[in-house]
Amino acid sequence: MSAAPPRNFYGRRHGKALKPNQRLWLAEDLPRLAIPGATPAENPDRRPLDPATLFPDARPLWLEIGFGGGEHMVHQARLNPGVGLIGVEIFLNGVAMALGRIRAAGVANIRLHAGDVRDVMEVLPAASVTRAFLLYPDPWPKARHHRRRFVTPEHLRPLARILAPNAEFRLATDIPDYVRQALEEVPPAGFDLLPGNDAAAWSDWAPTRYETKALREGRRPHYLTFRRR
Repeated sequence: MSAAPPRNFYGRRHGKALKPNQRLWLAEDLPRLAIPGATPAENPDRRPLDPATLFPDARPLWLEIGFGGGEHMVHQARLNPGVGLIGVEIFLNGVAMALGRIRAAGVANIRLHAGDVRDVMEVLPAASVTRAFLLYPDPWPKARHHRRRFVTPEHLRPLARILAPNAEFRLATDIPDYVRQALEEVPPAGFDLLPGNDAAAWSDWAPTRYETKALREGRRPHYLTFRRR
């Protein structure tokens, strides 16, 4: 009997029709910024990725899981030009928006995977990432879907593998039950929760459209920081 396929922790892949300039960015910029060997089609043997193929020097690597429209990712790239940011997003419209932001900001320290973050986590070397972000992930609000959330062992174990000791894992969500599940499931995967006020954003935070929507609809954001043991 074949193994059951992995559960998806993301929703739709496509939204409304792309604008002409967004189609242009996808055609011109995405191939240049794409992570070579990330997809199973390109790398069926899942050979480990050499981070030196992404950036020209041995810089720290950060990973943003589901970057949405790229607001936070591009903000961090501008603040931290000596860091290499790996952004992963499966929603094509979000990828197109991020490409426009990257082009407008002129940042050169971002590489993208327009697909499933599990593709990237499979091929990144162990302990190669020094910071990871999970910002306003798909909440999967129905109880029967909670196992689809990212904060479950099947996703947290691979994340823990690629994070270096003492690496930060930042989580932002406006869903109290997502906070509950994160507090239950993230520490056993090899993380410690750092003390602090979970209502206060990080000092280098950049608001996203998801956060703006949450505040407009009366939901309070929560900001959690975990450290890899």
